[in-house]
Amino acid sequence: MEKRKLGFWDIWNMSFGFLGIQMGFALQNANASRILQIFGADVHELSWFWVVAPLTGLIVQPIIGYYSDRTWTKLGRRRPYFLVGALLAAAGLVLMPNADMFTAFMPALWVGAGMLMIMDASFNVAMEPFRALVADLLPSDQRTLGFSVQTILIGIGAVIGSWLPYALANWFGVSNNAAEGEVPLNLLLSFIIGAAVLVISILITVFTTKEYSPEELAQFAINEGEKEEEEEEKSSLLNIFSDFKKMPLTMKQLSSVQFFSWFGLFGMWVFATPAIAHHIYGLSLDDHGKAYQTAGDWVGVLFGAYNAVSAVYAFFLPAIAKKIGRKMTYSMGLIFGGLGLISIYFVPNENWLFLSMFGIGIAWASILAMPYAILAGSIPAKKMGVYMGIFNFFIVIPQIINAVIGGPIVKYFYGGNPIYALVISGVSLLIAALLVVKVNDVDDVVIIDK
Repeated sequence: MEKRKLGFWDIWNMSFGFLGIQMGFALQNANASRILQIFGADVHELSWFWVVAPLTGLIVQPIIGYYSDRTWTKLGRRRPYFLVGALLAAAGLVLMPNADMFTAFMPALWVGAGMLMIMDASFNVAMEPFRALVADLLPSDQRTLGFSVQTILIGIGAVIGSWLPYALANWFGVSNNAAEGEVPLNLLLSFIIGAAVLVISILITVFTTKEYSPEELAQFAINEGEKEEEEEEKSSLLNIFSDFKKMPLTMKQLSSVQFFSWFGLFGMWVFATPAIAHHIYGLSLDDHGKAYQTAGDWVGVLFGAYNAVSAVYAFFLPAIAKKIGRKMTYSMGLIFGGLGLISIYFVPNENWLFLSMFGIGIAWASILAMPYAILAGSIPAKKMGVYMGIFNFFIVIPQIINAVIGGPIVKYFYGGNPIYALVISGVSLLIAALLVVKVNDVDDVVIIDK
């Protein structure tokens, strides 16, 4: 018994919920720092407010992965988790820009930071079961396509989410100006629309995708040569720690690549708006008026641009990977991203930043697809969820480290100028590109041998 090959639209529907997840994620990445600054955060404090989100993911992801491996309901194995995650994330999207409603109980800044935590944790709950779902349902030779389709949908959702505040302000006349301490109307509406799209897109995946039964998955594992473990009957949540120690060699090798990749991405998300407003627009970091909001809207456009590039490039990833190998494809993408981030320091005006975003978009597509395509072939099918959750350690730990040290470094080493945080992020991606060379891609070896 073998896994059946799925048609393109089956794979599309299976991952369609990612469009909504990434739309919400893009709204968060492009605008959370700006909203926190509106509520009173200083630029060197921004990374500290972001630290709670990856810290929560560090705890939540492996637990979700563990239980999703062992869950079976009428909705299947993975679908209950990304449905609940989507509903919680939608609540966070609605409430974060409206944090000033709760000032009778707590300062708006702390409420906003709490909603950021809820959003990011919920996106994580929803996101990793999607990764495991691709590995569950697709045979090995379709996994690169499966993760590439996810990347395409991620790109589409991120473009819409990133551009939405700018579009509402400039195409539909919704105000992007507000009184001191208040979030502009275009941002408020963007987050509400993002929440609605998130829930709808997840429901489409839930109702159009059928998962394999536990018995079928067990049979696939036997066919693929996996040995049944006697202690499996005595499994417990504590086995996450033993699974961590026994992680496959490929996963260990990818961990260092993930570390430097996500260290760089986190620095970009946290500091892009203040860095571009200050370095490109020449604005004071203490100015949160209309000019700063315009700069922030433009950062959203730029983030949409790199996600658009990512969505288009993802169409070509399977063909490129087949031609030059997955490792070379991955490394090349990270090099483009590193150079793109470094180039932000040198561009003469805001329009040239689209060239920087082109490189970042190539890297983003590669980061979202290639490590998972490489990893899936080295993980036992019955532990796909828990290992995908453990793999998330190497996404959130670098973000936590950057969150703790990023703000003080900007304040004390960069003289308060956040543009240098973006340059260091670029260098981090270049280091990741070099480390890809050491990774052992099991499936690629099989394909080449054939």
